[in-house]
Amino acid sequence: MNLAQIHNVYFIGIGGIGMSALARYFQFIGKNVAGYDKTATQLTDELIQNGLEIHFQDDVNLIDERYKNPTNTLVVVTPAVPKDHAEWNYFLSNGFTVKKRAEVLGIITKDTFCFAVAGTHGKTTTSSILGHILFQSGVDVTAFLGGIVENYNSNLIGSGKTVTVVEADEFDRSFLHLHPNLSCITSMDADHLDIYGDARAIEATFKEFAEKVPSSDLFIVKGLPLDGNTVAVNVGADYIAQNIRIENGFYVFDVQTPTETVENIKFGLPGHHNLTNALLAFAMAKSYGVANNKIIAALASFKGVRRRFSFQIREEKLVYIDDYAHHPTEINAVHQAVRELYPNKKIVAAFQPHLFSRTKDFIDGFANSLSQFDEIVLLDIYPARELPMEGVTSSWLLSKINNPNKHLLTKDEMMDFFRKSNAEVYVTIGAGDIGELVKDIKKLLNEKV
Repeated sequence: MNLAQIHNVYFIGIGGIGMSALARYFQFIGKNVAGYDKTATQLTDELIQNGLEIHFQDDVNLIDERYKNPTNTLVVVTPAVPKDHAEWNYFLSNGFTVKKRAEVLGIITKDTFCFAVAGTHGKTTTSSILGHILFQSGVDVTAFLGGIVENYNSNLIGSGKTVTVVEADEFDRSFLHLHPNLSCITSMDADHLDIYGDARAIEATFKEFAEKVPSSDLFIVKGLPLDGNTVAVNVGADYIAQNIRIENGFYVFDVQTPTETVENIKFGLPGHHNLTNALLAFAMAKSYGVANNKIIAALASFKGVRRRFSFQIREEKLVYIDDYAHHPTEINAVHQAVRELYPNKKIVAAFQPHLFSRTKDFIDGFANSLSQFDEIVLLDIYPARELPMEGVTSSWLLSKINNPNKHLLTKDEMMDFFRKSNAEVYVTIGAGDIGELVKDIKKLLNEKV
């Protein structure tokens, strides 16, 4: 497919974080861009403010006529769209070119030097750090990201033509469409078992992705069953973060590389998982040839990603953190980071489970990870693309949490609970629509001060 011949791009599921990055890209290079999504969100509001046409009803009549020409319109569809979606079926039955997001990313990046960041956890933060390093270092880069980077208030960094950074998404094996030159893998934990069936199938697919580049061009967290350059915190690896200390709320650390020690690197995101993410981005940028001083400056200035341990309130007696974590490993990482920062304060965590299948597959892991907080609020499961499963409920998860300070509440009840709580640290966790409540929670908590 020749993108130069495409004048119009229509997105089904335009509000998805990865889809919206592509939408911004196509608008930037001069294409007409419009789309559909199921619900309005902060992200779709931002796209509309930027001039994109978006509607929220599955109705072919709402599609502008200029997008109904199959010769010059590309249709991009999210894997989550149901098979009976009227607009999708209209495009399929009328000869349009219809592609998934990953296929389009593969086309865009095929003729570029492509950095691909994969992993069941950490890929959004790692790719965002890497995109920031390359852009701030003057590289001709475009980074397509799965989160809104605070430095740019966007999930698209740069407008380069020769270098790309992409999140390599393992969902429905999408990352196999990419053509990477340098890759990294942050983690290979079991996830998306509704797609893969079991952990062995996930591992096999990650290995297939890893083999897209020589082992010398692959960067991995130490312990993964792959052959590549290893990174680790405080243990032996090709790249080691060591001499770690906290100064004025920032990590300061040294990196031992295969050839030298780079000292006094400053990085603002808490948690050892984020140190690992920064280390992967450091190693990839250095391998590409970016100078140490430029990498150090970019790491110090990186402000984080929206909904990735995102500080909403950071006062001495009141802290509110929001995080996208939706897997037990990710919740453990949030807990490690918040305990390290606030070891003597009461921490309340509110969690909205995401998907019935994920809740069922990892029920004991969720219970164990949530039990670590001082007090837990559970919301009902956010279904996303799924129908309910018999017996899979937040009540079931609540019964398994080994902590007496636990509550199953509605969203309104949660707000009232926060209003009356005497805790000093609040954390909201989940990949569903709990993120839409952040502004209201922030306002409510600020009124308590």
